[in-house]
Amino acid sequence: MKNLQTISTAFGMAFLTWAGIVTADEVTKEGYAIDSNRNLIKNSYNECLKAGHWTPAMAIFECDPGLVKKEEPPKAEIAPPPVESSPSLVAAPEEPVFVPITLQAEKLFDFNQSVIRPDGQKVLAGEVVSKLRTIPESEVIVTGHADRIGSDAYNMGLSQRRADAVKAYLVEQGIESHRIQTVAKGETDPVVSCKNVKGESSSRNRVLVECLRPNRRVVVEVKGQEQVHK
Repeated sequence: MKNLQTISTAFGMAFLTWAGIVTADEVTKEGYAIDSNRNLIKNSYNECLKAGHWTPAMAIFECDPGLVKKEEPPKAEIAPPPVESSPSLVAAPEEPVFVPITLQAEKLFDFNQSVIRPDGQKVLAGEVVSKLRTIPESEVIVTGHADRIGSDAYNMGLSQRRADAVKAYLVEQGIESHRIQTVAKGETDPVVSCKNVKGESSSRNRVLVECLRPNRRVVVEVKGQEQVHK
């Protein structure tokens, strides 16, 4: 029996030496009985003697290897695969936005007239002709609008005459005729309705005439003018 215990003790010591267990001074032994040299006190079965306050958290590998958590080697970080650029994700160049030039009819014409006033010619020269001269290949669309006072046919005709008058002035200033297109909208594309204005729908109703002012306009669109990006 004694020989068996001796063999068991020798085997246990050899195993611990082979496993590379750290020395007694390199571990915390507060949960176990130790001698004056800080060596673990073991019984005849090579089992460590535990102190009365021992808890599993105080376990050390030499005495209770099954209670000691093994440290796992750090996992190597795997870099994410590179994101391949997709043609659908590539930002497309922004298309230019061409800002139309809106001119109130009163700046160009007398009320209910289609002959451009001298000060109206100055407006066209400063706001339209100057741009067209700097962009020779540009195309121009001149659209005439009228208010709802009068018949539909009359307003369509008036808006066309005003668009034609603007085109004629631009041609006089050296803008090629084939670059200019005229469009008449009459009263079909109003900016304001003025339905709350009382009284008859005629030029004698000055409140209505003033309210409908934004509808009387000429819009000049230049394809190729100064660009404002979205």
